Amino acid sequence: MRGAWALFVLLALTGCARGAENDDAPETRLLVYFVRGEKVGVAARSVETTDGSLATAMRALLAGPTDEELGAGLHSEIPAGTGLRGASFWNDVATVDLTSGFESGGGSASMLMRVAQVVYTLTQFPSINRVRFKIEGDAREAIGGEGVVVEPPVGRGDFEDQTPAILVESPAPGDTIGRRFTVSGSANTFEATVNLRLVDADGDTLLESFTTATSGSGVRGTFGGKLGYSLGEEGPG
Repeated sequence: MRGAWALFVLLALTGCARGAENDDAPETRLLVYFVRGEKVGVAARSVETTDGSLATAMRALLAGPTDEELGAGLHSEIPAGTGLRGASFWNDVATVDLTSGFESGGGSASMLMRVAQVVYTLTQFPSINRVRFKIEGDAREAIGGEGVVVEPPVGRGDFEDQTPAILVESPAPGDTIGRRFTVSGSANTFEATVNLRLVDADGDTLLESFTTATSGSGVRGTFGGKLGYSLGEEGPG
């Protein structure tokens, strides 16, 4: 098998799938995009959506990674204290209005990554393909002194250099998976090949397989499929 390898980080492995928990307040599962190494990395949150999914996802992003997510190697390039002034969308473009702290500190790599984090987080929704930026209510053509161009509105394709060859979006770090689970994400690999390996806490391989993305060899595509493994007892993977 040729191509890059996908990496699962800090999963809870069980013998059966975890059922949904009952709760008075409905919760929505949202993805939040942080940074692993020098590339975009994903986390998942179950949150109450009170004023729209866009604003809820942005608040989760601006709050930064949890201790568990930090332990999984995730961090954020968005400066602490950055606030959300508003988030809306029209047609396929989301508009996000952030406080001035978003532009503070960091060099060009940091500025590119923090913009990519926002773009990925907002474009997880099927109706959103691109993002327009405002700072303190003022529409911006570029972000920061390094001048990261954001007008016309930018999408995921503008940040391919900030995206790993294989981006696993489900399962996310900390998720609980059963013997049968679905793996999905996007990839840009040779001949669209995505190699998969799941190991337990002792380093023993529980699953080794591969799948094929919808495109590759320079063009990012999506992948997804159901996989299975056997495990004697519950534990981390």
